[in-house]
Amino acid sequence: MQKYDGLLIHESHDDDGIIEVVEAAGVRSLHFGSSSIQSAILLTDPEHLALAYVRSMTSWQLFKETLADPVLLIGLGGGSITRHLLHHHPDCRLTVIESRKSVVRVARSHFGLPQDPRLKIIIGDGGDYVRQRADSHHGRYGLLVVDAFDHEGMAASISNQAFFDACQALLKDDGILVINLWGGTSNPLFQAAALWLGKAFDWKLLFLPVVGRGNIIGLAFKQAVPGISLKSLRARAVALEQQLHIDFPAFLRDLNKHNASTLKQVIKP
Repeated sequence: MQKYDGLLIHESHDDDGIIEVVEAAGVRSLHFGSSSIQSAILLTDPEHLALAYVRSMTSWQLFKETLADPVLLIGLGGGSITRHLLHHHPDCRLTVIESRKSVVRVARSHFGLPQDPRLKIIIGDGGDYVRQRADSHHGRYGLLVVDAFDHEGMAASISNQAFFDACQALLKDDGILVINLWGGTSNPLFQAAALWLGKAFDWKLLFLPVVGRGNIIGLAFKQAVPGISLKSLRARAVALEQQLHIDFPAFLRDLNKHNASTLKQVIKP
């Protein structure tokens, strides 16, 4: 029986399992041996973020207008977030921690991940990398993105309080952590991660459910964002929508709907 509704154009194996690339209806998608899509790209518009959860992960831009500080990403996948940051934030410098060298190869060969002097990719364990540098890299990053959570849960090395404490330590005072969570608010995996985040960031966090999906995007702030109000956020959402063709006004409405009380702790007019 055919596993995918599409053409399998690549299959490879490493110690962690299978890597597959499928094309269907003008979309190329990355799979790790199941129908779950790890990453996707529109062949006619590679810069468009094809997956709803990835678009939702750009919601941090409501709270941070520029990104000239170093950025740390845990988990590469097909490189959608990495390409988005390189394309829209020319002054940023990215370090990506990816545990599978073969995933990096496929991201370059099939998903347009560029060779770029602003991009450094390290093969290793993201949890170990973060914890080991909590002191030496303290206050280094303006943005920290964690996309290593799926329907099977988080990798053991990031499923603990120490990881999130270290994430908080690595961020600059105006830094933001963005994390892709899974399973809905009643899911024990989500509840555990939310508790770790809350303790690490003194509950300065927002959750954005992805419409029609099981993902919930977490935004955690090292400090409250000064000089910003709900009115100014609305204006910025409209401007971002016009610039990036992503529905930032909907993100803001949902953030306000699901975080009415905590949003007041995150922004300081």
